[in-house]
Amino acid sequence: MWQIITNNWGAFLTGFWNTILCSIIALIFSLILGVFFALLKVAPPKFGRVIAKVYIAIFRNIPLLVIVMIFYLIVPRYIVKLSGFQAGTIGLTLYTSAFIAETVRAGINSIGTGQMEGARSNGMTYTQAMRYVILPQAMKIVIPPLGNQFVNLVKNSSVLAFVAGFDLMYQAQLIAFSTFQTIDTYIIVGLFYLILTLPLSYYMRHLEKKLAN
Repeated sequence: MWQIITNNWGAFLTGFWNTILCSIIALIFSLILGVFFALLKVAPPKFGRVIAKVYIAIFRNIPLLVIVMIFYLIVPRYIVKLSGFQAGTIGLTLYTSAFIAETVRAGINSIGTGQMEGARSNGMTYTQAMRYVILPQAMKIVIPPLGNQFVNLVKNSSVLAFVAGFDLMYQAQLIAFSTFQTIDTYIIVGLFYLILTLPLSYYMRHLEKKLAN
């Protein structure tokens, strides 16, 4: 196993870096999109709620691999050229944002209606009340499920292997095929994923406890 690491260190580092980069990009944009569509789903305008429901329904109920393949095969053919890394990152972002939207929406709905009514009676607009009163409370509630979504996002980044995204799983496939050491190679890749996910899990727990206090 150690020989596999030393002989393929460059490939593992490339895959590790691409996995980190994909995860960070997808995490940032899926959180932005998720919060946006969560707010849209609870907003008064009916048209906005319909758009949010359609978006969430589509990306929550289509498998991640299918979404990624659409961006890898169909979008480049008819709209714009995308690399495997770009297609995988976009698909992962849209897929995760739908689950984040539902998580944040549930957190917002868990806040009593009296909070919004009290803020509005004090002269706040709907946007101000949501920004300064409702969202801060809701985000404290949704930290644990959001943490799970972030960890799942990192693990789901392995979908890039199917579109030549040069992530950890893709590099593992190449190394396994060239060395015929399949079991050892995937054990090493599993350890790399643990290096990414365990600190994230512990940080989300720490953040949850900090906000609770």
